Amino acid sequence: MSEVILNDSNFDAEVLQYKGVAMVDFWAPWCGPCRMLGPVVEELANEYAGKVKVAKLNVDEAPDASTKYGVASIPTVIFFKDGKVVAQTVGLQTKAALQEKLNSLL
Repeated sequence: MSEVILNDSNFDAEVLQYKGVAMVDFWAPWCGPCRMLGPVVEELANEYAGKVKVAKLNVDEAPDASTKYGVASIPTVIFFKDGKVVAQTVGLQTKAALQEKLNSLL
């Protein structure tokens, strides 16, 4: 597994202080669409290794970060560049749609 597992205590260091593009998947184990997106996120983590930091954040275990970014429904994927939010998707996305977004940010 090459994606970074985030929580409220490491979010700032891993995402906000990161120079470059980071993709954060806000998810929960009880969410069906989140579980469907999981393998896609893992594939992207492998494909973009060294170019994009791909991370997952369990909203049940990290309520502060979820609240800070207004995550009301999951899965939500938020894209950061140099610590700033640059894009966001809500709901199940195709791999192609996520790749297109990542490529546009690189």
